[in-house]
Amino acid sequence: MEEMLREYLPILVFLVVACGLGIVLILAAVVLAVRNPDPEKVSAYECGFNAFDDARMKFDVRFYLVSILFIIFDLEIAFLFPWAVAFQDVSMAAFWSMMAFLAVLTAGFAYEWKKGAMEWQ
Repeated sequence: MEEMLREYLPILVFLVVACGLGIVLILAAVVLAVRNPDPEKVSAYECGFNAFDDARMKFDVRFYLVSILFIIFDLEIAFLFPWAVAFQDVSMAAFWSMMAFLAVLTAGFAYEWKKGAMEWQ
């Protein structure tokens, strides 16, 4: 029994310290928090307009264009990073497949740029 207690004592100490630190930080936030925040700071903000406005209001399509661009380039990195890590082991077919993928993404980016999706007024 004493041997098992000696093995698990560091874990128990770690859990006690972690819980104690968590409680101390939460209490510090409650004690030190600002009681009268600025109304602008606590206002709801979502995509440039109040969250409780009319749901059928006009919405600028450029928000969608920016989000689509983000998804495209996020997807590009999701495919490009593992490919770059394993670059030594890929064949020439895999290399040219990635070059074709990058060419399609570059063409899409150039099209978006030409259409003015990157301009914000």
